[in-house]
Amino acid sequence: MLKTREMLTGNASVAWGVRLAGVDYVPTYPITPQTEIIETLAKWISDGVMDAGFVSLDSEHSMIAAAGAASATGARVFTATSSQGLLYGFEMLYTVAGWRVPLVMVNVSRGLSAPITLEPDHNDILAARDSGFLQIHCETCQEVLDSVLLAYRLAEDERVLLPVFVNMDGFHLSFTREPVEIPGRDAVERFLPPYQPKHAFFKASQPMAQGLAVIGGSLYSYFKYQMHLASIKALDVYHEVSEEFKKIFDRSYHAIERFMVEDAEYVLIMTNSFSTLGKAAVEKARKKGIKAGLLRLRLIRPFPEADLKEALEGKKTVAVLDQNISVGKGGILYSEIAGTLYHEKNKPLLLSFISGLGGKNISPREFEFIFDTMIKSFILKKTVTPQLLYTEEEWKEMERLKGMAGKTYDFPTSCSPHHFTAGVTTPSDR
Repeated sequence: MLKTREMLTGNASVAWGVRLAGVDYVPTYPITPQTEIIETLAKWISDGVMDAGFVSLDSEHSMIAAAGAASATGARVFTATSSQGLLYGFEMLYTVAGWRVPLVMVNVSRGLSAPITLEPDHNDILAARDSGFLQIHCETCQEVLDSVLLAYRLAEDERVLLPVFVNMDGFHLSFTREPVEIPGRDAVERFLPPYQPKHAFFKASQPMAQGLAVIGGSLYSYFKYQMHLASIKALDVYHEVSEEFKKIFDRSYHAIERFMVEDAEYVLIMTNSFSTLGKAAVEKARKKGIKAGLLRLRLIRPFPEADLKEALEGKKTVAVLDQNISVGKGGILYSEIAGTLYHEKNKPLLLSFISGLGGKNISPREFEFIFDTMIKSFILKKTVTPQLLYTEEEWKEMERLKGMAGKTYDFPTSCSPHHFTAGVTTPSDR
């Protein structure tokens, strides 16, 4: 198979990555907006294009259990889910990670109910950040395909042996067509040879178990800490395999992506597909003379602390734009970055913004507001409270819809316009 270039959705890009990886077994359960991935794989397997086992299970819980069990026998395994499906199988995430099985699982991010939605934010995938799965987050369809290949190489390395999530935004990327280079099979096999595990096998004459019970905290602590050390080691391994990937495919994926960061004074931190909006806002700010930059997190587990510290050293103000919310606390990534920078002597002012929940658009005016706030905070040498970005137009539309619904119940602590004053970005507010 020779290298080709096609217009592919994010879901189709995942399927191509799985096909090129030579996966042996695909346990599945459908959920919007992930279903196109398994439909594509099912057709290829049925048509004989892919030589793999395919089975549809009765739930995501069973699906992840089957994926882990198959991986423990030495098979190369893939599965995928989204949102409520990920939560349904949550128990098994910890189980299969504890088995140290190197399967790859794609999550197509979608906001969690209630209220129910089909559009993306990252509370589903970030809820799994402590499970033991590594996490790679993608911005483009090309990156999705490439990350599936990188994920298998990373997971199967004997210094790691942990499962990997590859995350992409539902609808905004899963169903968006972009030009994608599909690499040739020979090049893929140079990067990702057939899986030949030493730690996992299935032989009647030589039984092996990975899902053991332990009695006593010292035994449990030992195995958990081994997982932690393997996850930390995965940072070094990721740097190695990403460099090898660049040599073979001429595409580079570092743990963090720096966009106009080198000489930047004001840096915005984002993840996933909405980073494209952030990059456009940075370019617009540059035209106005603002030394803006954007840092995109690709690896979230393991967390690239050293890379972050180096990239943000000497910057004036950093704003973390979380497309998630830890209810009662605030932005999840903001808290992690604040912890990373806490002991640094030359750390920047750090601000927190929350937007994009349930796929809410982040307008150019809201990005302008973020950069204005960053500059003012630096001048005043003070931070501001975490802010939910919500425009006056959005507030008025919400009030209109509530009026159409008739009498609605407002909770005693229900929000009102003043809760969003900092995030209202109409020209009159400036």
